[in-house]
Amino acid sequence: MSGVELTGLFEKAKELDQLKKDQEEVLGEINKIHKKLQNTQDVSEKSGDTMLLKLRALYTRAKELSESEINASGVLIERLDSLLHTGMTAAQRKKIEVNEQKKKRIKQDTDVSRTQSATIRSQIDPNTLMGEQVAAKVTEDAEKSEWFIVKVMHFDREAKEFEVLDEEPGDDEEPKRYKLHMSRIIPFPKRGDISNIPDYPSGKHVLAVYPGTTALYKATVVPNPHRKRLNQKSDGMIILLGYDFSSRIYLLEFDDDEEEDGSLPQRNVPFYRVVPFPEGHRQ
Repeated sequence: MSGVELTGLFEKAKELDQLKKDQEEVLGEINKIHKKLQNTQDVSEKSGDTMLLKLRALYTRAKELSESEINASGVLIERLDSLLHTGMTAAQRKKIEVNEQKKKRIKQDTDVSRTQSATIRSQIDPNTLMGEQVAAKVTEDAEKSEWFIVKVMHFDREAKEFEVLDEEPGDDEEPKRYKLHMSRIIPFPKRGDISNIPDYPSGKHVLAVYPGTTALYKATVVPNPHRKRLNQKSDGMIILLGYDFSSRIYLLEFDDDEEEDGSLPQRNVPFYRVVPFPEGHRQ
């Protein structure tokens, strides 16, 4: 770490400090004008226009200072990263890179899941769901959300609520009815429509029915050797035909499903019992 590098770092830090002081001064001037404008009895039309023009100029200056602060902060971060990497071992640098990649991947997965869930919900046609089984968030608190398979019985168009039936609530319990807003409903893929089976890539988070139950839990898609893409060559060109869904299943690893040795078993789940991972799900 050279003295020149440190000097440059300190100079940029001083610049950032001065920007903050300038912003505080501008904010003070803005607040003074706000107080004068609030006392409308002492403000004539002419002086009022003058103050508004001055207020606009101050807000413009505040915006410029804010943008300069962002730029200066970015330069400082880059210089600090450079200094840190200089003194790090290759292993330490690799660890930081991997962590950054994970953060980006998590954000991308979250954004995609939000888009998919929003798209699916916006395409819900209540008329086509009558009597059908769907995934429903039947309970939710600060700690977790509970999703189950339920049967759609009725839809209230004014309240945008589904009346659903939990046909298998548990041992020695009667079927339960719930009234749920449509935002808490996700339709399952149609069992007979294999042409539109979602193609979830390996590593993708989904919500899936745990085998032998009617409850849905967070799971991660893992490579399935039985799920292969079919291609056909014609005149030197490759034509994509789709997937061979001989078993039409996903291979999934469910969260909190560890064996005694800590490993996660890979479980087969039919495609019509898997939905996109919903935004804000807590488990």
